[in-house]
Amino acid sequence: MTRTTMRRWVSHRLRQAQPVHVGRALRTRVNAVRATAAAGMTTAEYAVGTLAAVAFAAVLLAVVKSGPVKSALAGVITSALGLGS
Repeated sequence: MTRTTMRRWVSHRLRQAQPVHVGRALRTRVNAVRATAAAGMTTAEYAVGTLAAVAFAAVLLAVVKSGPVKSALAGVITSALGLGS
């Protein structure tokens, strides 16, 4: 059953089984929950995003710790602090 079909079925059942004001309140609450659930990432998306961030940090750390980059950064810091000649 597709999501649209399920919504139609639930709406139809709500109109049949309950008074209008209760059905409207329930539909409002269900729609609010759906909007909240769709607004954020799911757990799997958080996991993939976290793994990507960690992988990027590892690559960045490897680059920064390499010899040429390390000496270039040291030169920039030394010159910025006015410690060099």
